[in-house]
Amino acid sequence: MTTTTSLARDAHQRIIGMILEGVLKPGDALQEASLGEALGMSRTPVREAIKRIESEGLAATEGRFTRVRQLGAAEIEEIFFLRLELEPICARAAAATPPSGTDEIEARIRVLMADGPEAAPDDVQWHIDSDLHGMIARAAGNRTVADVIAGLHRRTCIFDHTQVPERFLKGCEEHLEILQAIRLGDGAAAEAAMARHLTHARDAIFARLHQIQIQP
Repeated sequence: MTTTTSLARDAHQRIIGMILEGVLKPGDALQEASLGEALGMSRTPVREAIKRIESEGLAATEGRFTRVRQLGAAEIEEIFFLRLELEPICARAAAATPPSGTDEIEARIRVLMADGPEAAPDDVQWHIDSDLHGMIARAAGNRTVADVIAGLHRRTCIFDHTQVPERFLKGCEEHLEILQAIRLGDGAAAEAAMARHLTHARDAIFARLHQIQIQP
């Protein structure tokens, strides 16, 4: 991982923390110069971090400025309502014809579990999570649904091990359970495992949002 990439990853995590903890409030402009000074970084990694935050839905461009968006429980509920409608069905469909990438993603998950997320380079946890959900969605055979799921997934990926650390190992174990059901061709088990995984992820995010709201 290059120094610039590492700094951008660090800037992303720290700015996300500032947004979720209320240091940066809805409507505040994300300005490269002031954030770079606050974080002790140059503009380049901060610029990359702001672009990623905007793609994740926590900021939006308004005229000349990129401003912080409010992310509340209602939006999270809407996102997971859709994911719970779409992804369990995709998991059932994927089990009918298991995709060829299941073994490779399982191996990546087990390495991640052994090493821990902090030891892994370049947001590998996010990439594995995205690749797994994307593989299952594409295996269901509907490209439009796969694109919708990818967009919804991106809007909740800010809640990674830095925000909900208790979900790291549990999430990995749930991913392995989903993959095993798909590999065995057990559609009902795959559907149920995916529904449990998404429900647990949603509930952990709700708990984190509640924790943020009651902090002084």
